[in-house]
Amino acid sequence: MLRTVILAASRSSRVERLVATAPFSRDVVRRFVAGAQTADALRVTRELVTDGLAVSLDNLGEDTVTAEQAIATRDEYLTLLRMLAEAGLTPAAEVSVKLSALGQAFDEQLAHDNARAICAAADAAGTTVTLDMEDHTTTDSTLDILAKLRKDYPSTGAVLQAYLRRTESDCRELASAGSRVRLCKGAYREPESVAYQTVREVDKSYVRCLNILMSGDGYPMLATHDPRLIAIGEDRARWFDRAPDRFEFQMLYGIRPEEQARLAGEGYTVRTYVPYGDDWYGYLMRRLAERPANLAFFARAVASRK
Repeated sequence: MLRTVILAASRSSRVERLVATAPFSRDVVRRFVAGAQTADALRVTRELVTDGLAVSLDNLGEDTVTAEQAIATRDEYLTLLRMLAEAGLTPAAEVSVKLSALGQAFDEQLAHDNARAICAAADAAGTTVTLDMEDHTTTDSTLDILAKLRKDYPSTGAVLQAYLRRTESDCRELASAGSRVRLCKGAYREPESVAYQTVREVDKSYVRCLNILMSGDGYPMLATHDPRLIAIGEDRARWFDRAPDRFEFQMLYGIRPEEQARLAGEGYTVRTYVPYGDDWYGYLMRRLAERPANLAFFARAVASRK
């Protein structure tokens, strides 16, 4: 119920205005978002890499409705990748890209062309790209574009969401040699016909998908903050004899930093997903919906400003 309410709020322009103008919002946003500018993204990336973590950077922005917006997003990624390379932050830092921000909703070819340009820039910078997954209506389109990009840029990463009923099958398709696959639970509101609805069902699906990926020939990227699922990931790595350089854990910036440090200290690759940009509201609300315990931090921020 709480998750449903939060997701509904993420689509409310009125709630967005209230949150954006609240005096405590800056502290909350700073916890989860690197900042508004490219320089902020580089600053946080440098800090994390210095601490022994890998990074995946996401320029926040969705629901692009014009070609001009899509091209502007592409150009921001090109600038970001150039600056990462100049700063010596690649290959530790890669980029995560939402195809919706590149024009997917109104011109799939434009989204593909923009993504290809970003992949080329990432390759020149000595790093790679992961295509973020969004709501279930875009899954086939995203996987189709992924397949095309991988012909020239085989290290392009995929994202699969355990709460979708189809994901076990997608894991089997993508668990091939050289295939980088980020497995997450999923953070969009989806109908029961396509997605599991309870935490227990989603967790069980995550473990089934994790087993498929860990037993395959690809490179699993386990995106979760759940202590039980992290422990299962560690156990499955031992069971399938996967060395620390043959898979990685991924967590969001600002969530469980102590656990990120612990895992990195034990020799695992840990990649922190770092968003930046002005369009932070939808991202923040989905993070709260994905892990409602984050509301406790939000409430503390409110109380501290009273």
